[in-house]
Amino acid sequence: QLQLVESGGGLVQAGGSLRLSCAASGRTFSVFVMGWFRQAPGKEREFVAAINWNGRITSYTDSVKGRFAISRNNTVNMAYLDVNSLKPEDTAVYYCAAGLSADASRDIATYRHWGRGTQVTVSS
Repeated sequence: QLQLVESGGGLVQAGGSLRLSCAASGRTFSVFVMGWFRQAPGKEREFVAAINWNGRITSYTDSVKGRFAISRNNTVNMAYLDVNSLKPEDTAVYYCAAGLSADASRDIATYRHWGRGTQVTVSS
């Protein structure tokens, strides 16, 4: 079983930045595609970004392109999401997830391992 623990969330003003981190343990991290999803109150969990196993393929939902950047470091079993130019509509719980896929999958069904989430709140 792969364990995932997110950190780095917080309260920021609009236009601010955060680095969300995801620490993995328990299985070989480098085989997994890593994704970030978010869930706002009263809304379904949605895809934000993903990165394939070697970091060469990334994908983003349109609303975060140019503002968010996903990365990973397989030597220390970490994935990251740099969130910049934050907007109030980015407020959500952000979840790190891992799955098995050949590319940077956007499909939530790909992801079988989930962290508990980290809260990001953006004030206007």
